[in-house]
Amino acid sequence: MSATPNPKTVDNLYYEVAKPKSTAERVMVAARDAMYKTFVKLHGVSPEDSIIDIGVSDVITGGDNMIERKHPYPSTITAAGLGEGESFCQAFPDARYVQVESGAALPFPDRHFKTAVSNAVLEHVGSHDEQQRFVEEMVRVSDQAFLTVPNRYFFVEHHTLLPFVHWTNWSFRSACRIFGKTKWSEEATLILISKMRLTEIARGLTSPVDWTVGYTGIAAGPCSSNLFLSIRRRSMS
Repeated sequence: MSATPNPKTVDNLYYEVAKPKSTAERVMVAARDAMYKTFVKLHGVSPEDSIIDIGVSDVITGGDNMIERKHPYPSTITAAGLGEGESFCQAFPDARYVQVESGAALPFPDRHFKTAVSNAVLEHVGSHDEQQRFVEEMVRVSDQAFLTVPNRYFFVEHHTLLPFVHWTNWSFRSACRIFGKTKWSEEATLILISKMRLTEIARGLTSPVDWTVGYTGIAAGPCSSNLFLSIRRRSMS
């Protein structure tokens, strides 16, 4: 399937370097396969569990939409995205698609789903306060949540393919300016996330939950390609 830009989609920006059949896409697929295994290990798989996948991509390349590609019960998935979802619905006809508004509350009541998931979205939602609100909303609509993000201390920055310079904000901004990638240094487009930052978000959650932050994706210890945050509501009994 092609990643040719489509005026009806909103996610073309995020797939500029992960071209179909490129090395970048193969690495992304391998990382997402590993992330799905982490999800299954921590949250299990059941045909009775309803899932909300928040921030699905409307660019269909082969490495997109991890849950829809891997989950054995696609009819249990409700997918929430910013675009019209035409390409998504063609690629994943068994999932329900709902168009949502960036920064707005999800159009579902509290604890409507068993599980809320989100992959490679949190780093794009805006400010640190907006990141906190995004995770709070995941927790509001579900009994448990699982999200993944690129690890800023992976060897290569996921969106630009620039190596090492993203380990500090100053060097990343400078490199983006030099290589004509300034948009990626803007907070509205990308905030790089470390394990410490993800832990701060988890600690700031107001709901009574238990949580775990860890490494996933391409395994390389503290330089692994991705981070995960796993959240469960505490039993009220």
